[in-house]
Amino acid sequence: MKKFALLFAGGLAAIILLNTIGPMVGLLVSLAILYFIFKQFLKTESTGWKIGLIIIGLMVLSSTIHHLPALIGVGAAYVLYLVYKNWNQNKNTEQKNETDPFVSFEKQWNELKKY
Repeated sequence: MKKFALLFAGGLAAIILLNTIGPMVGLLVSLAILYFIFKQFLKTESTGWKIGLIIIGLMVLSSTIHHLPALIGVGAAYVLYLVYKNWNQNKNTEQKNETDPFVSFEKQWNELKKY
């Protein structure tokens, strides 16, 4: 039942992630442009160019705000990561119990006590 829940959550997160790939790319590009505008704003000394960069920065900022639903896609990617991590964790715990040397020692010790 746990595997089914993980599969369902992972499938839903994958669908949401695929639907928000475009806004995520748009958000990334607009944030990168906004970063470079900010760096150029700090370097420049001309008042006119600073005003121009502020105007351009506000336009790019509005584009960035437009792509904020991409954060849902980032959340879906995180959920998908958690599902993947928990899916593999179940396999690792089962193997860990089988290869535990103390468990096999206890079994062998009990067999030796019988004789």
